[in-house]
Amino acid sequence: MPVNNDNIVAGSPAASESDIRARLAAMYGENREITGEYDTELSAKCKNGTFVGKLNGDIIEYRGVPFAKPPVGELRWKRPEPVEDSDGVFEAYYNGKTPIQTEWITEQASYYVQGEDCLYLNIWVNKSCTESKKPVMVFLHGGSYGWGGTADPLYDGTAFVSAQPDIVMVTVGYRTGLMGFVDLSYLEGGEDFPDAPNLGLLDQIEALRWVKKNISAFSGDPDNVTVFGESAGGGTVSLLPIMPVAKGLFNRVIAQSGSVALTFSKEQCKGFTQNLIKVSGKKRMSDLMALSEEELKKINEEVNGDNNFPQRDGRLIPLDCYGAYKKGLSVDIDMLSGTNADESNYWVDEVGGIVPYRMSIPIKFENDMKGLRIVDRQRVKRFMARLKGHSIWRMSEFYDEMMFRLPAVKQAEDHTVRGGRAYMYYWTEPSKLRYRGACHAVELAYVFGNLDETIYTGVRADEKLSNTVMQMWSNFARTGDPSTKDIEWPEYNTRTRYTMVFSKNPEVKSDVLRAQRKELMPLLHYNINPSYANMDYNVPFVHKAVGMVLGTAAAVVAGAALIKKLLK
Repeated sequence: MPVNNDNIVAGSPAASESDIRARLAAMYGENREITGEYDTELSAKCKNGTFVGKLNGDIIEYRGVPFAKPPVGELRWKRPEPVEDSDGVFEAYYNGKTPIQTEWITEQASYYVQGEDCLYLNIWVNKSCTESKKPVMVFLHGGSYGWGGTADPLYDGTAFVSAQPDIVMVTVGYRTGLMGFVDLSYLEGGEDFPDAPNLGLLDQIEALRWVKKNISAFSGDPDNVTVFGESAGGGTVSLLPIMPVAKGLFNRVIAQSGSVALTFSKEQCKGFTQNLIKVSGKKRMSDLMALSEEELKKINEEVNGDNNFPQRDGRLIPLDCYGAYKKGLSVDIDMLSGTNADESNYWVDEVGGIVPYRMSIPIKFENDMKGLRIVDRQRVKRFMARLKGHSIWRMSEFYDEMMFRLPAVKQAEDHTVRGGRAYMYYWTEPSKLRYRGACHAVELAYVFGNLDETIYTGVRADEKLSNTVMQMWSNFARTGDPSTKDIEWPEYNTRTRYTMVFSKNPEVKSDVLRAQRKELMPLLHYNINPSYANMDYNVPFVHKAVGMVLGTAAAVVAGAALIKKLLK
């Protein structure tokens, strides 16, 4: 059931844009080659060089380690190429650049220095643990496939590796948005760029190949790798198990608030390309390739709001992702996945506050209802009638189910059909920010142990709950079983549907929100997703709202255009 968000007390204010910009600017630096002496205790010899990190207490931090050739020049919009071997010695003091994206306050990495040359990873190792084969956890950030980067302080691995000293933590940068997920086949010469719709995924796979070859230099076990991610990152770690090209690179996945539902068909990807052609004025790949990085950044500012998700191309990604799970493509991978109780409430601030949210969610809802058969609209009507509260929160709960929870449940169900192991969770511990509830991304501060990163929690995260979550995530990485000595976490199956419910006192429940699942699961084939790029504003809600305010039919068109502008 949706949280009564109107009664949530506002938490401490988030940092201002200027504060975030200053904080990220202070982090920036460029790693250089070392020609003199260096501290061998802080170094790791890899295929592509020896990297020297910095010591932070007991933690050695290696930042900005290259895992592929820079995707610039002739490699722009091309699949990543392996980084060249080297006998050089290099600093690993600073994060690699953030991929090209618009600046956005909830995506803190967007305020770090950006560039096409962004294929770098970070590694955290606790030197107090002398084991030679430590479990490896590789994090893939979220950001709707159009934002995010490893410089985000929320993803710093220091606290996690301090609490779990036998874990080696890795965070990976990959191309996003215009540079990482664009279908160029509609441009003249686009046939030479067949991988462009899924380059970000190929970047991640290249990073995992690098980890396989080199992580032993950091005391990591290349045969015990867990990939985990949130939002878009949860989507990518859900896709990797059913992509043959990624086989053998990892053993386990943790998908937080993301699934194979966060994908597009080729047809859905077309709109972004058309917008790119319109904004850039370029119809030939030769013209796009001739653009400077600064010109690309300017174009991206106009197109970034309509990012693509990974394309189900039938080549790299199966056309039927759930079917791929059902066929057993993922059976050798252990899976832990889950969602938050109030995922959609994250977008309250993303669209500009509660007033724009009250306008935007009914518009999206009416758009999505138009695509449903009459009998399925009746299903939605019955579902909504069971819920309490204002209509916007009931619509939010509908999207919580259709875009996040039910796809995760379906994915876990299909994974277990051929004997795959699955664990499910449902996060209910809320943010203290007004209208947020247990929103999308609220669990990140707990997972990383970065308790003072309050951008989603509003106040300092609960330390006890964070310690429990970190223990469970790392136990899963170690053995494939997230249970702790105090809390048993049973496997998920379609008979018991055991689910870990995360609150101040986590507990296992059976078949959480059973009635909602049974009512809405038959609608999953509609592939309702968070995209709003092609929303139609000629819907009853707009007509009614504008008519009430302006009182004339002629005002409807102007009002719809105004609302569309506000929501952009």
